[in-house]
Amino acid sequence: MDVVELDRIAVEEASRLVELARGADDRDWTRDTPCAGWDLRRLVAHMTAQHHGFAAAARGDGGELGHWREPRELGDPAAAHRAAADAVLAAFAEPGVTEREFVLPELGGGFAGRTAIGFHFVDYVVHAWDVAAALGVPLRLSEDVLIAGLAVARRVPTDPAGRGPGFAFAPALKVPEGAGPLEETLRLLGRQPDAWPGTGR
Repeated sequence: MDVVELDRIAVEEASRLVELARGADDRDWTRDTPCAGWDLRRLVAHMTAQHHGFAAAARGDGGELGHWREPRELGDPAAAHRAAADAVLAAFAEPGVTEREFVLPELGGGFAGRTAIGFHFVDYVVHAWDVAAALGVPLRLSEDVLIAGLAVARRVPTDPAGRGPGFAFAPALKVPEGAGPLEETLRLLGRQPDAWPGTGR
């Protein structure tokens, strides 16, 4: 599978999980998530903004910071997220997208489209797990998708100066011997999967 297809799979799984909270008791949106200090509503607002930002970057407009701002009021968070997911998937499906330059302000500049979509892909493997963890339901991503996500996660710089509050990822955690691809990805990107049992493989 190419990176556009891998990304589509991860985004669709994240959307499926977000939609599990649709119409549920509003307390679902106030559940804690593995993103420290963020409840599910805030996490989904972030995911929604990131989809719009990456869609703009695919169109050559990623440097406009307004595209990356989290909405102040989501209304129906699942519907807002679904619309944003559809927008980014449509943008990434355009011919030649992997050869364009994407401007990603949070990461400090321009990147080849293939690389930028890889960033988005691994982010949505992790965010899909975040939502699954918050709701206490299983993550449904195949082993080959998880292995591909790990390959990207291993290329993310681990310099502590670029990790933590205000950065895209928390500091990397130690990976135990024998960890599977999902657990290794989560730990490399600062998540503690053992604190959220029952969501992975």
